[in-house]
Amino acid sequence: MSSRGLLWLWRAALCAALTASGSPDREATRAQLAAEQAYHAAKARYQTNINNAAVDLTFASACFDRADLTSQDSVRASMAHEGIQVCRRWLQRAPNQAAAHYYLGMNLAQLARTKSLGALSIVKEMEKEWLATLALDAHCDYAGADRNLGLLYRDAPGFPLSIGSRLKAEQHLQRAVELNPEYPENHLNLIETDFKYKPSAVAGEHEKLRAILPAARKQFSGPAWQSSWEDWEPRLRKIQSRLAPAP
Repeated sequence: MSSRGLLWLWRAALCAALTASGSPDREATRAQLAAEQAYHAAKARYQTNINNAAVDLTFASACFDRADLTSQDSVRASMAHEGIQVCRRWLQRAPNQAAAHYYLGMNLAQLARTKSLGALSIVKEMEKEWLATLALDAHCDYAGADRNLGLLYRDAPGFPLSIGSRLKAEQHLQRAVELNPEYPENHLNLIETDFKYKPSAVAGEHEKLRAILPAARKQFSGPAWQSSWEDWEPRLRKIQSRLAPAP
């Protein structure tokens, strides 16, 4: 199963839930339909293979994807709860499965999106699961645990409200790039953070991203990666525009 880039969820958790406005985008509607179909297929397999780690992984991921692409909090919460339940059952059988800890954190993050300020109570549990992922397999989902922890520490409120930390954010985002430099999302997150905290480092990091892009476009290609590139390309263009010399 291939992974797609994972959008961070924290800011959405602190705001009102996103709602659709106007006519739905055709590509977004197609992606939602695909996620729904994948969810139902994964659930059907899970119901007859409840002790299969590969099936658990596919279903937990499908729950996350469907939650991520819906505009309805009720659906998002339902999908998140299913994904959380799958991962917790999986961890009861196999407590050292990195992917189980990882997707437990991911589905908890989707649940946090439905809680507004109540998300603060879920943050520590998300952090715990991603730290467990790091201890077991730091490369899981192309350094996904470091990627998510970095963004969590970057965007969460600091002490005493929550766990936000500029230092930890920079450490984890840098480590994600070092662990899996082939993955564009890792570079994008670090560059966007450097614009805020270390502008002098941006140009060098951008060159590293440019260097891996040709191979990345071949490696991360096909329908499974379409939504990732639809996120990555605008972010890349924005970075390039900020680096362009003023006329």
